[in-house]
Amino acid sequence: MMVTGDYDITVRPGLPTHVEVKDTKGHTLFNKEDATKGRFAFTTEEFDIFDICFETKTPHGQQQHLSPHHTTKEVTFTIKHGVETKDYDALAKANKLKPLEVELSRLEDLSTAIVSDFAYMKEREEEMRNTNESTNNKVLYFSIFSMGCLMSLAIWQVLYLRRYFKAKKLID
Repeated sequence: MMVTGDYDITVRPGLPTHVEVKDTKGHTLFNKEDATKGRFAFTTEEFDIFDICFETKTPHGQQQHLSPHHTTKEVTFTIKHGVETKDYDALAKANKLKPLEVELSRLEDLSTAIVSDFAYMKEREEEMRNTNESTNNKVLYFSIFSMGCLMSLAIWQVLYLRRYFKAKKLID
């Protein structure tokens, strides 16, 4: 799956911004120091969560001298993935396609993406169902164990009290 991102960061003198994109395994997919405006793109084989970090650090000794107005930055960020990343206008020009052919190509890619998403959702549903069934079984066994403990404790308590009262000669 293709992932692209566009960013635009307001410029403040003396306050560079660092942009970094990582996956859940900690691999750095994009890294840029002193970023102001740009684009990144990467391809991934599997569905994942990506950390996109915009970091600005004030230089040492300047924290007290800068007002909040001078340290505030605005970040405009757009991210696209899958079919959204494909440039169909460029594809039409390169292959000299008619508008209808371009639209058919876009719809074909969109339907492929939908089928892929449904397959992924079905796989995730199966994993979640298995987890749910496993959890239900564990709760059932724990409940049976707890009831067994309570029943044995109640029986022990009755037998103990009967023996105690017989020893004190309160019952026959």
